[in-house]
Amino acid sequence: RTFVTRWMPVILWMLLIFAGSSDMLSATQTSRFLIPFLLWLDPSMSGQTLAVIHLVFRKLGHITEYAILAALLWRALRGTFTTLSRTTIALGTFVVASCFAATDEFHQSFVPTRTATMHDVMIDCVGIALAIAICMMFSRMRTVASAASR
Repeated sequence: RTFVTRWMPVILWMLLIFAGSSDMLSATQTSRFLIPFLLWLDPSMSGQTLAVIHLVFRKLGHITEYAILAALLWRALRGTFTTLSRTTIALGTFVVASCFAATDEFHQSFVPTRTATMHDVMIDCVGIALAIAICMMFSRMRTVASAASR
């Protein structure tokens, strides 16, 4: 039961990231709906502005998807290994999520419409680090609240 409630969300999210690394979420595909939407907002927007906004949205997507993965991993590790310290959980979360980011980029190197870059792995790691920082903060707050209620 712990596996299903703690680890299935992690596995499902990893599968979703893997699927998104196919042509389905390539720059060509995402531009098909984002560019028309941006032009609807401002028909006079330049091609250069459209390209920058598209790039920013794609990179924010990297940060978001890996922040979610890190939060799910934190939850699974914290719920499974209850005696480990927050620091150990944070380190484990970072290692697993960043290794997955690297293998995901490797997977993209085999997809003709995608490019694999270490730059994207670094962006993914920013999302991972942000999520870990938030999880650590909430964990500390919970510990303080628990101690205060005793």
